[in-house]
Amino acid sequence: QVTLVESGGGLVPAGGSLRLSCAASGRTVSNYALGWFRQAPGKEREIVAAISWSGTNTDYADSVKGRFTISRDNAKNTVYLQMNSLKPEDTAVYYCAAVTPYYTTTLYYRRQDYDSWGQGTQVTVSS
Repeated sequence: QVTLVESGGGLVPAGGSLRLSCAASGRTVSNYALGWFRQAPGKEREIVAAISWSGTNTDYADSVKGRFTISRDNAKNTVYLQMNSLKPEDTAVYYCAAVTPYYTTTLYYRRQDYDSWGQGTQVTVSS
């Protein structure tokens, strides 16, 4: 399994931006399809964004479409989540996750699809 470490979280005012990074070690991130999830207090962990192994396909939760962008840099062994126009409801712990895909263009949406997880990074958006 690959080891994932998130960074880039913090406290930001509403309307601000953050870029989360997820650095992989142990195995190259180019072997995996990737996703970003988040979990707010008292809520279930939910998918935020997903990117295929090839990088050609991406998808987003309706709540973040047009504001968040997932990307991958295989040369740096890192996946990113650019978050713009942040809202207080975006406050959560954000996790990156990896899965060995069956096909190069497949996106994975379910928590149980992923078999490697980072430890999470806190994002707090103040109103």
